[in-house]
Amino acid sequence: MRRRVRYIGTWPESTTGAMTTDQYLILAILGATIAVFLSGRWRHDIVALACLMACVFTGLVPAVDAFSGFGHPAVVTVACVLVLSWGLQSTGAVDVLAQRSLPTTTGPMLTIAALTGLGAILSAFMNNVGAMALLMPVGIQIADRLKLPPGKVLMPLAFGTILGGMTTLIGTPPNLIVSGFRDKTGAGSFGMFDFTPVGLAVAAVGVIFVALLGWRIVPAREKKGAESFDTGTYLTEARITENGKAAGRTLRDVDQILEEADAQIIGMIRNDFRISAPNSNRLLRAGDILIIEAEPKSLSAALSSLGLVLEEHAKPSDVKDEKHDDEGKRKSKINGDKSEQEETPGKKTGAAREIVLRELVVMQNSQLIGRSANDVHLRTRYSLNLLAISRRGRQSIKRLRTTRIQAGDILLMQGAPAALTGFASGFQCVPLAPRAISIPDRRKATLAVVIMAMAIGGAALGLLPAAISFATGVLLFMLLRVVPLRRLYQAIDWPVIVLLGAMIPVAIAMETSGAADLLAHTLLDSLAQGRPVVALILIMVVTMTLSDFMNNAATAAVMCPISISTAVQLGTNTDTFLMAVAIGASCAFLTPIGHQNNTLILGPGGFRFGDYWRLGLPMELLVLATGVPMLLVVWPLY
Repeated sequence: MRRRVRYIGTWPESTTGAMTTDQYLILAILGATIAVFLSGRWRHDIVALACLMACVFTGLVPAVDAFSGFGHPAVVTVACVLVLSWGLQSTGAVDVLAQRSLPTTTGPMLTIAALTGLGAILSAFMNNVGAMALLMPVGIQIADRLKLPPGKVLMPLAFGTILGGMTTLIGTPPNLIVSGFRDKTGAGSFGMFDFTPVGLAVAAVGVIFVALLGWRIVPAREKKGAESFDTGTYLTEARITENGKAAGRTLRDVDQILEEADAQIIGMIRNDFRISAPNSNRLLRAGDILIIEAEPKSLSAALSSLGLVLEEHAKPSDVKDEKHDDEGKRKSKINGDKSEQEETPGKKTGAAREIVLRELVVMQNSQLIGRSANDVHLRTRYSLNLLAISRRGRQSIKRLRTTRIQAGDILLMQGAPAALTGFASGFQCVPLAPRAISIPDRRKATLAVVIMAMAIGGAALGLLPAAISFATGVLLFMLLRVVPLRRLYQAIDWPVIVLLGAMIPVAIAMETSGAADLLAHTLLDSLAQGRPVVALILIMVVTMTLSDFMNNAATAAVMCPISISTAVQLGTNTDTFLMAVAIGASCAFLTPIGHQNNTLILGPGGFRFGDYWRLGLPMELLVLATGVPMLLVVWPLY
């Protein structure tokens, strides 16, 4: 049975007389802040910081407490979860899950249901923006296969990832904020899965609705701007490993598996002999090299599906027979090639260099034109690997390392950032904007999954506070080098962290000034008229409305003190009203600005601002119809 908690403490009594100066000030500042949030002219973190400074200058927040919010456990937990979820994404751990979980031959209804459900499950345990970014390329591929406008797949996916976030403590920042406010009432923080009964019911109903009917009412729009980012397909060499799934299978079987990842085999190499049109019944063995054509966004999935290793990234332990590479390795050692030492797990160089991927476009005046990777001694002189080449209009190569480079080729390069920058400058190549192209690493992916599971388990079982448990996970990520140290802090969405840290002291000022109590009293007298269920519905509706137009974390920080005051005045369970805020803050479906996942699909889906309400309004009504009864059952008012 759920705990029924009523707050007993020193909350300000209902204000029935004239408003105080502090109440006028905090309401005026908060009203102006919400107005600027809604205008969208300034970034959320700038607005939140301006709001905090206004409260400091007017004396509502003591100067010594101005930045206390940045040490709040909710802020620390959000930052750590962002790092851990990025680690799951960058190591390829979730790519494998996506491949094994999604059907490839079913119709639109079942496919969209599976994709949306997977998005909801992932966003329950990783940042929902990260889950959306990870699955969006998969959604676009599915739309192409089903011959649907991409928006009809992307909008259900975006809504599914938003719904999934409300099912656990770490699924979305509003849940952490709500938990922090509960802790301040003296009732303790919410547990990892306290949000699950209500959140899971709402998410399940939402996913079912989207799969059966929702995707059909999404406006059919053509995607915009995709052509400007199209780099064509990559031609790359992937080696079959001894323990890989491809060894012992026929070429036809492997090609069929790769087709599911939007890739195809256009040739193979065995014992340095290139076969341009290999027999489909030929048995593959460890050491064979497949020449694969794949889209940039599908490259990781193509490699993961069969456990293939990029030829330039392969290690001696991956194959049985490496005789044909021995001569090259001896030459590399003579010429002082250190790249293999840097890439071998367990060996640490003095510099402990970070290895990254970059896409370089070969310009018309480049010195690379007409030369190959071997000609310029790419590995021995520059410590760089050429992993793939994207060349429009030509679909065959002899060997990657001996292919003559042409103007307009896009080279997928691997190496240290400084070496890549120097090479691009020296050979007149232009780097493309960084994209999420990752090469699967089974060892790091396994580590990332284990560490994430341990962090979740520590918090869920109450062994450690959530902030400590997830901070420990980040520490293990760093010690075991699951993610490059230089990019660790890039995984954190700093505007969200600043917004949270700035708004928490403002929310406290609302409480201490009595403004929250005043708003709650007005709400109860004018609309709810002392009826708890009506008050609960109003709290959820107001929260959902604000979340559609301003950041959901800011909405939760504003509404939590109001909901607590409402519950106290009615003499009801504060948990019921806090959970209503958590549900409402996570349901931003009416606009593209209410949630980052809605913004992500705006361009690829070709949507307009007014397209979201067609599916979003039924979704919000469905959330109300499901959420309120579930709240009354799981978190009774009395």
